Amino acid sequence: MSTENALLTILVEKINNDTLVLPTLPEVAVKVREAADNPEINLMEMSDVIAHDPALSARMIKVANSAFLGRSVKVSTLNQAVTRIGLRQIKNIATAMAMEQLFVSKNKIVKEYLSKSWLKTVDVASSAIALLNLHLKDNKHSSLNIDTITLASLVYNIGILPILTEAERHQDVFANPQFLAQAIQKLGGRIGGQIMRAWDFTDDFVEVSELWASSEYRPEKPCYVDFIRIAAISQGLLNVSDKNAALQGYVDKGVLTDVGVLESDEYNELLNDVKSMFA
Repeated sequence: MSTENALLTILVEKINNDTLVLPTLPEVAVKVREAADNPEINLMEMSDVIAHDPALSARMIKVANSAFLGRSVKVSTLNQAVTRIGLRQIKNIATAMAMEQLFVSKNKIVKEYLSKSWLKTVDVASSAIALLNLHLKDNKHSSLNIDTITLASLVYNIGILPILTEAERHQDVFANPQFLAQAIQKLGGRIGGQIMRAWDFTDDFVEVSELWASSEYRPEKPCYVDFIRIAAISQGLLNVSDKNAALQGYVDKGVLTDVGVLESDEYNELLNDVKSMFA
């Protein structure tokens, strides 16, 4: 049995036996989510929780000042940022901003692979967020919301992390990028769903991480998976036989107004605004 096939077998066995080591949610994200779930929490107390992580504090101020939120008056303190973002949104947005901490490694090869993966994730996330924003302008009564897609689009491919952790133990595997792509394609969704459940995330996040790349999963109504799929198609990360036909399907479903929206000035301006939050 080749090293690649052996590793694939090991991964499948660990998934089936529930022994695959899953990544843990960054500590600051855990604390923010726990605080947000406390009905007694107030904005000042939430600021104190976030303040324990200077990097996250700076990111939250940047988000609050982003053009995407459409505010012209800049804020300069964490308290002001949390007030502007609001407690309802802070849980997912703070978690999203902390996600980059997971895409790190001391191994040079793995570090480079993870760095590229994170950049691709940000590209997909920025596109998905911009697309949902456009959708909501025409569908104001939709149950979908920006803070959920912000986090969902950053964890959609989280299943690659355990795969890379296992592969790191077999250096020769990294000489075969094709195998890594195959392992991620075959197992990434299944592992991603496990991670979301282990983190006690809601069904929306499980659905995205587990099923976004599954051609068999075709939800009838617009959902977060749709926007992530469109973004992945537009970024060349989800292969389809006919790109225009695939996008037209989302027009017919009511997710997009037309296929040309991805070339519009409004979309590209939103895309750049969102990307600036992650820079």
